[in-house]
Amino acid sequence: MAERGAGGGRTGLPASIEAAWGLRERPAKGPKPGLSLDRIVGAAVAIAAEEGLPAVSMGRVAKALGVSTMSLYRYVAAKDELYVLMQEAALGPPPPAPRDADWREALTAWARAQREVLLSHLWALRIPVSGPPATPNMVAWWEQGLVALETTGLDDGAKISVIMLVSGFVRSEATMMADLDAAVRAGGTPEEFMARHQNTLARLADPARYPSVARLLGSGVMTQPDEPGYEFAFGLERILDGVAVLIEARRADGEG
Repeated sequence: MAERGAGGGRTGLPASIEAAWGLRERPAKGPKPGLSLDRIVGAAVAIAAEEGLPAVSMGRVAKALGVSTMSLYRYVAAKDELYVLMQEAALGPPPPAPRDADWREALTAWARAQREVLLSHLWALRIPVSGPPATPNMVAWWEQGLVALETTGLDDGAKISVIMLVSGFVRSEATMMADLDAAVRAGGTPEEFMARHQNTLARLADPARYPSVARLLGSGVMTQPDEPGYEFAFGLERILDGVAVLIEARRADGEG
């Protein structure tokens, strides 16, 4: 039987995460023929996709699989572990990096690919970030991001800081877009949603107290629809502008 809690191997990881790395054998036979870690994770992902992450529980997954809740603990010790495995399954490996791309093109493609995955699995955005990557696909994404920065001359500390900055922006922007999309869907078209929001602000924001907000509302910019993905592209470009400045500064320091 797989150990519960922290794994007993050299990694210190839970047994289910070690299994994802292929570092320990998965149970050959479960309480019910055909039960496996992959089936458990697949059922949990299906529930999250249909009903949202809060609907996922060990009991709910067991019911979907037609087994007892206790039988799941043969494969995964806790719901938090299950969340990690669900995220790993949803993320998948990164797509191939563009050929002959410079660091900026490669990192842009990497960020856009992450965003596409997250927007395809909105429930995954609700899983808290509890530590550095610990599963194969997540580590593969980090590897590709670091490879994109190999020609920049940045040291390892700066590289990981850039990766965390960009991936944090991707996650934050995708979460905001998901929240806005949910609000819009609950209240009509995007244009109707923004018009209501502007009208509410216009009634509440006294121009004498909030002159900048009043000017913004008067410009009509808030009701003008942006191109799809405009805010993401704008934010990512500004972040990469800053990374470019860092790279040039480090190169200048090295030459001096």
